[in-house]
Amino acid sequence: MEIILAIGIGVLTASGVWLLFRPRTFQVIIGLSLISYAVNLFIFSVGGVRVGAAPVLDPAVTDTSGYADPLPQALVLTAIVIGFAMTALFLVVLLASRGLTGTDHVDGEEPKA
Repeated sequence: MEIILAIGIGVLTASGVWLLFRPRTFQVIIGLSLISYAVNLFIFSVGGVRVGAAPVLDPAVTDTSGYADPLPQALVLTAIVIGFAMTALFLVVLLASRGLTGTDHVDGEEPKA
């Protein structure tokens, strides 16, 4: 399970970095989103992959080793909300930039043929 998670994180990170180097702003936004998804998965993996662990504490049980860690879940939930807001802001800036310059290239100029 851990190797599949590590490969998934690596593929998302590599795809995100590749898209960051593209000349169009929409591709850059998608690349940033992929990198944020990879970071979220990384936070989950640092918290430990626990399959079938109970997410809620039972007052009758004194041994807490069988429960999932809630801190990575809270961090990822916060990161998802912040990432959504960041993507919405970037899309508004993208539309404003396209309206002002007439192109969606990062540097504002079409490539010369």
